[in-house]
Amino acid sequence: MEEIRKHLRLLQEPQLVARFQRVCGIRAAARSAERAEFTNNGAVHHYTAGETGEEVLACCGVQRRSPGESGQSKVEQEVEDVSPNGTAPPGGVRTLKPLRRNSLTGEAGQEFVIQNRFLFFFFTLGTELGNELFYTLFFPFLMWNVDAFVGRRLIMVWVWVMFLGQCTKDVLGWPRPASPPVVKVEMFYNSEYSMPSTHAMSGTAIPFSLCNVVKLVLSRQYPSWLGFSVAICWCMLVCSSRIYMGMHSVLDVIVGFLYSVFILLFFLPALDLIDGFNLNSRFAPPVIIVITLALALFSFTLDSWSTSRGDTAQILGVGAGVALASHVNRLWDLMPDVAADQLPLTVPALSAGLFWAAMLRLFLGVLVLVATRALMKAVTIPVVCRLSRVPSSDLRKARQNMEVELPYRYIVYGTMGFSLLFLVPLLFTHLGL
Repeated sequence: MEEIRKHLRLLQEPQLVARFQRVCGIRAAARSAERAEFTNNGAVHHYTAGETGEEVLACCGVQRRSPGESGQSKVEQEVEDVSPNGTAPPGGVRTLKPLRRNSLTGEAGQEFVIQNRFLFFFFTLGTELGNELFYTLFFPFLMWNVDAFVGRRLIMVWVWVMFLGQCTKDVLGWPRPASPPVVKVEMFYNSEYSMPSTHAMSGTAIPFSLCNVVKLVLSRQYPSWLGFSVAICWCMLVCSSRIYMGMHSVLDVIVGFLYSVFILLFFLPALDLIDGFNLNSRFAPPVIIVITLALALFSFTLDSWSTSRGDTAQILGVGAGVALASHVNRLWDLMPDVAADQLPLTVPALSAGLFWAAMLRLFLGVLVLVATRALMKAVTIPVVCRLSRVPSSDLRKARQNMEVELPYRYIVYGTMGFSLLFLVPLLFTHLGL
C-alpha cells in the first residue's frame, strides 16, 4: 500500500509536468528576483516587507538548494534563461503570454517561451477540443448535418460526465500544479481545482460515446477499428494537452480518464430510458427543469466562488434546453427520429453541394446561437441583478454572486440549448435547408 501511495504522489508531482513541458519546448520567459507572484489554484502570494524569496517558494511547496550547493535554485535551473527585458532568445522561438485569460478572475500569469511551434499548435488544438468554442461548433454540426438522435444522446452523456467531474473537483479541492516549476500556458480555468481533469473526462466520454452511437446508426458502413482508433487518438490528444498547458498533473489526467470510463459503463445502458422519457412523457418538461436546477444549486453549495460553478450551471442549462427542445420536437413532429426498421442508415455520397449546404447550415445556425447568447446575456444580467438586489455597476463582481451567476448562466445557455434543437431547425425548415 505504501508503494502505491508513493507512485501516486510521484504522478501528482508538479516537477513531472514541468519536465514534460521542457521536453515539448515550453520554458518560462522571465523572472524577477526582487518581486514575483506565485499562483496556485487562483491564490496569489505577493512579496511583503521583510519576506525573502525562500519563504515565498516554501509557501508554494518548492525548496531551494542551499547556497553551498549551487548558486542557482533547482527551480531557476529549470527556467529558460532569457534577456533581462523578458524577450525571447534568438533562434526563431517566440515569447507569449498565457492563452485564454479569464476576465472574471483577472489572472495574468507569466510569459513563456515556445521552442517548438508545431507542438504548441498541436496541443492548443487538443485543449480546444474541451472548450466552449469546440462545443459550439461540434454539437450543432452533429444536430443539423448528421442526425439529431446522435447529437442529442451525445449531449446527455457530456452533461452528466461534466457535472459529476466538476462536483468531484469541488469536493476534493486539490490544487492545480504549483507554478513554479510549472509554466501556466493557459490561465482560463486556473481558479478551479485540479482533480479530476474534466478535459480528460470529456475527451474520453465524447469520442467513445460518439463511436458507440454512430456504430448503432451506421453499423454496416462503419468499421469498428476506425472509430475506436479515432477515439483513442482524440482522447490521448486532449489528455496530454492538459499536462502541456500546465493545468493538470499526470494523476489528474489518469483519474479523469478512468472516472469517465466508469461513468460511461453505467450511463450508456440507461440512455434509451432517459431519452425515451424526455421525448414521450408529459411530465418531462417540469422534471427536466426541476432536476437540472436542483443539481445546479447543489453544485453552488460545494465551495466558494470559482469558474467551475458557473460552468456547471451553464452545462446543465444546455442539457435542459436540449431535452426540452427534443420534447417539443416530438409534439410538433419536427426532426423525427429514424424508425428502428430503417436502421442502419445509408451514408449519402459526398459532393460539393452536400458540403456547402452543411457549411451554410452550420454558419447560419451558429450565427443564430451567438446572437441568442448575446441578446439573452444583455437582458438577463441586469434583470437578475435587479431582482436579487445586487449592484450591477461592477459586472465582474456581480457575476461572482450566486444569486446572479446561477440564473444568468442557466437561462442564457438553456435558451441556447433550446434554440440548438428547436428554433434553428425550425428556421432551416422555413428556409428549405
